[in-house]
Amino acid sequence: MGSLKLENLNKAFGAVHVLHDIDLQIENGEFVVFVGPSGCGKSTLLRIIAGLEDVTSGTIGIGGRDVSALSPAERKIAMVFQSYALYPHMSVRKNLAFGLENLRFKRAEIESRINEAARMLAIEPYLDRKPKQLSGGQRQRVAIGRAIVREPDIFLFDEPLSNLDAALRVQTRAEITRLHRDIKTTMIYVTHDQVEAMTMADKIVVLRAGRIEQVGSPLELFDNPRNLFVAGFLGSPRMNMLKGTITKGSDGSIAIDAGYGVSLPCLVDPAAVSSGQAVLAGIRPSHFTIADAGLPFEVQYHESLGTETYLYGNLQGEKEQIIVHQAGHFAPASGSVLKIMPAREKVHVFDPATELALPRLDSEGRG
Repeated sequence: MGSLKLENLNKAFGAVHVLHDIDLQIENGEFVVFVGPSGCGKSTLLRIIAGLEDVTSGTIGIGGRDVSALSPAERKIAMVFQSYALYPHMSVRKNLAFGLENLRFKRAEIESRINEAARMLAIEPYLDRKPKQLSGGQRQRVAIGRAIVREPDIFLFDEPLSNLDAALRVQTRAEITRLHRDIKTTMIYVTHDQVEAMTMADKIVVLRAGRIEQVGSPLELFDNPRNLFVAGFLGSPRMNMLKGTITKGSDGSIAIDAGYGVSLPCLVDPAAVSSGQAVLAGIRPSHFTIADAGLPFEVQYHESLGTETYLYGNLQGEKEQIIVHQAGHFAPASGSVLKIMPAREKVHVFDPATELALPRLDSEGRG
């Protein structure tokens, strides 16, 4: 069974502590993405799970057994590397067979596994070619096939798409998602690309500086980021942040005074804030609407993508860039001023001192 449990896991290279108190449970069959900026520890964590790095402290459990002291070969894990790591002098068929031959599998079983992996990955026409005769996308599929033939309990992917061009990245991430659906084996995938995380994962683990910031489904993290880092990292373009202060109405309603004579209604829990408290209002570009009254947004330039448009500018008199999304083609002149407002249920409220999201009520006003 491909369940994984990490408990109080720490890793240090000499005096440099790179992973801090990692606790994580991954269920059998899940597709989990580790995402975070370069240097956050996600690849080191993957290598520790694979057994390619030792832990400094803590335990690793796979399928209910402690594998912390076991070698990579004893963990029933297969890893797909960013560099593909194919043997250039071997055919595709030999690359797929190599690991199984070393494990002394019978020839009939090896051929059966190779043929099944080749069928699943649509690489049957390339079995007798050398890696240099393949495109980048085809080489990536061979690397995945080499993992598949081992029939592991867990697949590990270390930034497997980073060497591909944009079109191939889109195609290959769809193929990996389809593969997971077909074989139903646990997959753990490392990337710095939040688009890959959002489109592929059942569960996302966001890391920063060797610590887990938040774990949840893509929509959970997108709709309810627990802090400023997660809010800014997930979502493309990034979430806008506006400074303001809390105001409380006589009816108990909460709003944010954002300046310009504009109050932004929000669903922050009244018990969590006080009148006059400084906050940050987080609003995604797609959650602004152009209105008759609202915040004065001065357009600097726009990007039209045909079916949608992104407007880049700032609130009048401010330097912080604001991004506004509009459906369809919309081309206001540079320097024009639009009034923008968010719906109250789309306003995220953060404490600038702690960087944590403040508790929210639901759309019916319940906690």
